[in-house]
This record gives sequence, C-alpha cells and structure tokens, in this order.
Amino acid sequence: MTHLHEQPPAEAASEEPDEATRVPLKIEDWLTVIVMGLLSLITFANVLVRYFTDQSFAWTEEFSVFLMIVLALVAGSASVARNRQIRIEYFADSGSEKRQRALARFGALMVFLLFALIAVLSVRVVWDDFRFGETSPGIGVPQWWYTIWLPVLSVAISGRALGLFIRRGRQP
Repeated sequence: MTHLHEQPPAEAASEEPDEATRVPLKIEDWLTVIVMGLLSLITFANVLVRYFTDQSFAWTEEFSVFLMIVLALVAGSASVARNRQIRIEYFADSGSEKRQRALARFGALMVFLLFALIAVLSVRVVWDDFRFGETSPGIGVPQWWYTIWLPVLSVAISGRALGLFIRRGRQP
C-alpha cells in the first residue's frame, strides 16, 4: 500500500530536474504536445473518413509529414537544451569532471555551428520557394509555408546549443 508522502517509483525518482534556462523549456514541451495532438487528430479523422466513405483527405499525408518534421526539430531543440542529444556515453561520461565539461562544451559548439549553418543555407531554400512560386505537390499551397520553419527551428536549436555551451562554461 502506498501513501501520498512516499517516494515515487525508482524510474520517476531517477529523472534529473531540468537546468534553469533563460528561455523556458516548457515552450518545446508544449509545442510537442500540440504537434502530437494535431497528428493524432488528423490521422484519426482520416481513418474515420476512409472507413466510412472509402475516400481520404488529400491534405492529411502532406500535412502529417510536415508536422513530423516540426516534431523532430522541436524535440531536437529540447534534447539539446537538456544536454540529452545523441553522443557516445562511454567518452562523454567518463574521465574527470573537467574532461566531461570540455566534451559537453565541444559537442554544444558543434551542434550550434551545424544548425546555424543549416539556418543560413535553408533561408536560401525558402527564398527560392517564395521567389519561384513553388507549390506543394499534394494540395498546392505555397511551399514556403512549410520550408520557412526549417530556418526558424534551426535558429532555436542553435540558441539552445549556445545556451548549453555557456551554462557548461559557468560550471565550477
């Protein structure tokens, strides 16, 4: 029998609290919830329509792919801010505190540079989509409506990586 004042299960208790950041991590958390909710609703609506009418909404696949890309980028931003991006833990978590901090800073700097470069280069893609009037293949909306989010979310990931770099530099 459990009581309200007892500790939660070991799995929940082992999670570390998020570090303090200037830009709240709740932004990525709520965007993830919203995007997942939209994906679920769109998919469920399409299943119902297919089941009852043998037709499907033409726009659902295109919009779902867009939302999955947004979801991946938002989750990437959250993982960078929480220092949980992909790495080889054998190297990243071994050795002295100084070595671990140096590797964390190096990793954050590389993520910053990569996504800053993606942001700069993807602005050209957005501009070309806008300038040439490219439309999406499924429903024919302007393609830049989709591509504009790549530089925006790449800047967000770059900012989170820069914040992690600075936080790791301030650690004693």
